[in-house]
Amino acid sequence: MLVIRRKAGESLLIGPDVEVEVIDLSHSRVKLGIRAPRQVLILRKEAKLAADQNVEAWRAVSAEALRSLVSQIRHA
Repeated sequence: MLVIRRKAGESLLIGPDVEVEVIDLSHSRVKLGIRAPRQVLILRKEAKLAADQNVEAWRAVSAEALRSLVSQIRHA
């Protein structure tokens, strides 16, 4: 892992198209601004982990259980 120190107002470049700027610093938080092309996906890590867990949970559901659930919803 590369560790770089930056002050508020300073930035760093990732490749030719992505700039990350430190907008504000407080005791326990950092506010970042990110300039990148629209096609570059930018996610918070915890959002990506939650999405991955949801996909894994979905894959764990059997086809029979899914059919049963749909049947129960239709007859409710």
